[in-house]
Amino acid sequence: MDVISECTYHPINPAGCSLKSSPCTHAAHHLLTQFMTLFKGYAHVVKCIEENILKTNDHAARSISRKPYGKSFRAIITLLVIRFYLSHLSLPEKNQNTGLFCPEVTNMTLLSEGCKNVVSGLETVIGLYGETLEIPCNNGALKADDVMMTKWKYDKGEGLSGDLLVRQKTLNVSISANEEYKDRVSMAANASLLLSAAKLTDQRTFTCMVVASGDIQEYSVNVIIHKTPEDLEISAKAEELEIGKLTTLGTCVARDANPAVEITWLKNGKPLVADGNGISIQAAVQEDPVTGLSTTSSVLEYSAVKEDADAQFTCSTQHTAGAEQVSSPVTFAITYSTENIVLQVIPQEPLVEGDNVTLVCVADGNPAPTSFNFHLKTGEVAKVENTNTYTITNVSRDTTGEYKCSLADDHLMEASKNITVNYLDIKLIPSGNIIKSAGEALNLTFQIGASGESKVSWTKDNVKLNKEPKFSKLTYSDSGLYECIVTMGPLSRKASFELVVEGAPVIRQLTKKRGEDGQHKVLICEAEGSPKPAVSWSINGTSLDEGPFVNGKITHKITVVPTANLTVYCTVSNEFGMDTKVINVSSLFEEVRMDKQDQPDDNDQTKLIVGLVVGLLIAAIVIGVAYWVYMKKSKQGSWKTNEKENGSSEEEKKLEEKVEENSQKAEV
Repeated sequence: MDVISECTYHPINPAGCSLKSSPCTHAAHHLLTQFMTLFKGYAHVVKCIEENILKTNDHAARSISRKPYGKSFRAIITLLVIRFYLSHLSLPEKNQNTGLFCPEVTNMTLLSEGCKNVVSGLETVIGLYGETLEIPCNNGALKADDVMMTKWKYDKGEGLSGDLLVRQKTLNVSISANEEYKDRVSMAANASLLLSAAKLTDQRTFTCMVVASGDIQEYSVNVIIHKTPEDLEISAKAEELEIGKLTTLGTCVARDANPAVEITWLKNGKPLVADGNGISIQAAVQEDPVTGLSTTSSVLEYSAVKEDADAQFTCSTQHTAGAEQVSSPVTFAITYSTENIVLQVIPQEPLVEGDNVTLVCVADGNPAPTSFNFHLKTGEVAKVENTNTYTITNVSRDTTGEYKCSLADDHLMEASKNITVNYLDIKLIPSGNIIKSAGEALNLTFQIGASGESKVSWTKDNVKLNKEPKFSKLTYSDSGLYECIVTMGPLSRKASFELVVEGAPVIRQLTKKRGEDGQHKVLICEAEGSPKPAVSWSINGTSLDEGPFVNGKITHKITVVPTANLTVYCTVSNEFGMDTKVINVSSLFEEVRMDKQDQPDDNDQTKLIVGLVVGLLIAAIVIGVAYWVYMKKSKQGSWKTNEKENGSSEEEKKLEEKVEENSQKAEV
């Protein structure tokens, strides 16, 4: 075995080892002969391995065809097989005859029959950059009980492969990887290769070789590494966009991705598509020479319109390994020359006299103009700088008219507005305090001057009237406070007069009634006059009650307890005159005495009343006839002497007083 360890890598034959010297070759042949003598089954294994190597590596085949490399190659294959079996197969006890440790013949037979070098179809695994990637061996379908050895290797390119790690059935994992992988590879329990901190250089083919009890198989897996880009950002942004001019809006950058991403520009969430006119999009991709990651940049050139003043521009990407990414929105100032101008009035109409009015000239250019001319109604032109307003204070009806504003540097760009100042005037003749006599007429003159239609309402003593008052013949009830209210929009005007109707008082009614308890009588005197008349009675009474003096009317009540038949006078007076009325009041005791007598039934009372009335009428007729006869006789002798005539006159007066007295008694 010391001679075998001297075998080294020969540069002429990269597919296998060659020996330095012929002693190594002779030793190998000697050992192979001895080994094949004892275990003939190994010859078939060596031949099988040799054939598979020649099939898969043309350079190795050419080297083997030359001497002495052919013998050396076969010797080395034989040594490898011997070493493999001595290391991995269970050996029996030492043979006492030969002194050698020999493997079981049955195991040798199985291995020779199963040497087929089967390679499965190429599988692809996608991993994420910087994360741990699991590469399955036979898609994780290996049966651990049958596996004697598992080995992972990778394709280094140009037909070369590199070892990563090996795990034997009874031993721990042995890592044989170079500096690139030795700290990043490990093997899972299911024989999968665990590759940490995945990089783009890991995008290659990894092969899992499995040696089972009767078979050797290889499973190749193609690895692809994906990486989503860093956060999107829009850089090199334009300061402003001009309408109708193609301007570089900005550059959207998606850094460090694999594979490279495509960038989409959006306005208010809707994709922008290059049209060769108002939208131009140029994209470029750069690859980092160290990491291999790709950075995509997209430049948007855009021709703005007015509606883009508040538009939000973003860019987005959709990577196969992650969700959609969208940049922060950006907005731009849109510049354009003034196309329209408007004159505004603040506050908005309706305007009234005394208001302050501000004229505002609004231009749609951006940036907005800062110098304007205001054309006033008087013909004056007021120029303002660094503002677009002009204020008129304490406006009046004379302010009404047309006003204009224009750009200071473009007089043709102007706007106009009509201003109306509302006013309301009223005139009432007469007004204030008005004193009139009852029965007179009062002529009112009411005039309204207004800039629009107005509404008129009248009240008397705060009570609404249905129409304007007219006074053709004044009465005491016409007295009161009259107010006229005129409104027009926000304007309101009021005029008033207080009318007092004066005159001598007049008693309109003198009545009596029996008290509720039947023990007294109430006399009621109702009168009109102004100023308020004083009321007096010809008798003293109790419970004097005077009602309110309203509209020239007053009511006065007195309570009496007549013990005999009375004649009562009510007198009303003021500074313009007086009036008196009389009423007869019967004794309360006689009425009580009559009430205590047996009262006839209703029919008898009716008959009694009718009889009394008829009797009084007959008495009046008799008295009248007697008076007529008397007068006739007295006239026949009156022409004889004046004395007789005077005497007849006195008698006539006495007779009239008697008739009147009888009439009053009949009334009571």
